[in-house]
Amino acid sequence: MWLRGAAVFLGAFLLFQVEPILAKQIHPWFGGSAAVWTICLVFFQTGLLAGYLYAHWAATHLKPQTLALAHVALLGLSLLSLPVILPVGWKPEGGEDPYLHILGLLAVTAGLPYFLLATTSPLMQLWHWRERAVSIPYKLYAVANFASLCALLAYPFLIEPHIATRWQAWLWSGAYAAYVALAGAAALRSRRHAAPEDCSGALRTGWPERLTWLALAAVPSMLLMAVTNFLTQNIASVPFLWLVPLGLYLISFVLCFGWERAYTSSVSMRLLPPILVAMAWFLWQPRLTGRHWIAIAVYSAGLFVSSMFAHGELARRKPEPGRLTSFYVWVAAGGALGGLLVAVGAPLVFPGDFELPTALAAAGLTALLLLGRRGWALAAVWVVVTAFLALTTVRYAESFLAGAQVAVRDFYGSLRVMEFPSAREGERIRMLVHGGVDHGRQFLNPELRRLPTTYYGLDSGIGLLLSHLGAPAAHIGVIGLGTGTLATYGRAGDRIRFYELNPKVIELAHRHFSFLADSRAAIEIVAGDGRLSLEREPPQQFDVLAVDAFAAGAIPVHLLSLEAFTVYLRHVRPGGVLALNITSGGLNLAPVVARAAEALGCHGLLIHHLGAPEEETCASTWALLAREPGRLAHDALARAAAPLRTAPRVRLWTDDYSNLLAVLK
Repeated sequence: MWLRGAAVFLGAFLLFQVEPILAKQIHPWFGGSAAVWTICLVFFQTGLLAGYLYAHWAATHLKPQTLALAHVALLGLSLLSLPVILPVGWKPEGGEDPYLHILGLLAVTAGLPYFLLATTSPLMQLWHWRERAVSIPYKLYAVANFASLCALLAYPFLIEPHIATRWQAWLWSGAYAAYVALAGAAALRSRRHAAPEDCSGALRTGWPERLTWLALAAVPSMLLMAVTNFLTQNIASVPFLWLVPLGLYLISFVLCFGWERAYTSSVSMRLLPPILVAMAWFLWQPRLTGRHWIAIAVYSAGLFVSSMFAHGELARRKPEPGRLTSFYVWVAAGGALGGLLVAVGAPLVFPGDFELPTALAAAGLTALLLLGRRGWALAAVWVVVTAFLALTTVRYAESFLAGAQVAVRDFYGSLRVMEFPSAREGERIRMLVHGGVDHGRQFLNPELRRLPTTYYGLDSGIGLLLSHLGAPAAHIGVIGLGTGTLATYGRAGDRIRFYELNPKVIELAHRHFSFLADSRAAIEIVAGDGRLSLEREPPQQFDVLAVDAFAAGAIPVHLLSLEAFTVYLRHVRPGGVLALNITSGGLNLAPVVARAAEALGCHGLLIHHLGAPEEETCASTWALLAREPGRLAHDALARAAAPLRTAPRVRLWTDDYSNLLAVLK
């Protein structure tokens, strides 16, 4: 028992440790997009399903000795994949399909080890059942989920803050070699125990039962992905916000399968309706979106209660141990299906981010079908709740698309071009919205359309800097295109070089806005991630390099690391300025920039601007860095600036370390 228990615990621990290790390595290569983690989750869920299918097929078609030898051979072969470090040759150069590229990276780096780790729980439980038929193997499933939870909790609190990502990969690889030894020993031991006759019972599982298993696994998976998307798109795409929802999801598995009294349907009947309604209501409260702790709390609680309901009902319906491999296949299939619906289906079908209200409606419908048969009063409650959730989905979509001239969606998020009256009487504006974030506005009146708006007004940090350049022919770099508003500051003889990751943004900026066409400067656009593009280019000698790459509400963390600042400064001439738009409703990023400036010997200023509605400018915060202190001594900058200060609890961010908790407002 200790051998199988150790293999299950270590296998599950490594299974969930490799997920953030690989995702964090991949994340900077794809612009820090929140979708990176979603695609990684799809790969991991699909890999889990593949492992469970293999375990089920092998258990029902292979003799014990054949299965043992084949499994040992695969374990040995998987050692050739180590260490799990991304091959540099796979770094994207721009133009690749990010979905396929990420899936290919994961498969090449850790495909076979992950597949074999996924087989651990069902195979060990099956082998335990074959040897000791009087024992209940489902307890090992709770052990596996507990180990997964330990892995997720250990990563953000013990591993990520103290161990560099590359060393994490090496340590994981060493632990995997130990797992191979344990799993191989357990496989060889299983040769002596024949399959019990009731293993054929999997064939007698009825379709209603299978579809119930599938639905109960798919709904919490959909909610997991949708909640994670919502939090990472609106706050920051960092491991902490990847792992909190996944950790709560796993806790529900541990409780429901490890402790029978942890779930009672009566508790779900009382808690599930109000929490689903609260999650839906929160979508309609824009005044709360800046209070990110509230968002994290509401959606985390909702995900946990919903997962407890679904996994509790799933545990109540688990079959006798002889059919456990079939049961796990359908559970894994449901998890993969839920992930695919959110990560692949939603971007293909929906023009906007509608997967969260859709997942809430699916949860309500599932509860109605399963709990509504327990009395007319309960059925009436769930009919009302489900109708409200369905109506919320429709109204949310209508509100999202209201006034949109164009609505498109791709890997990097949803984009809308909208027109509506300006705060300036008699004028109209056109706006580009990324998710829920304003990416730029332009007056439709030809006399006003060259006026810089949003975060780039004349009195903003970047506006003051570019209005007082002094150099007769400046070379300006901009990471993040948006609508191209900064092109309005271009003078005859200037060159402005934009770096933009999302091809849809480039297309919309050209087609629906005229900032680029109206500019007096020579405009260049480089397609691809700004940091990766700058890493490949020779020094550009920019007079000003502006970093303005929002990720639907949160600046990508990989653009604020020490390594990123080093890349930027390589391209800024000695007398030049690095400007960073660190405007954020929920994150105080100024201390992060201050730490980097301190480490690199730069002088910095912080400029807050409240904005002016009649000019269509909004509140903004810009950090300006220069290696020569006199470069920031202009009177216009000095009058508007505040000191750029560090904070005791904020450490220097690197590619191997970042701490979201320290900068949450």
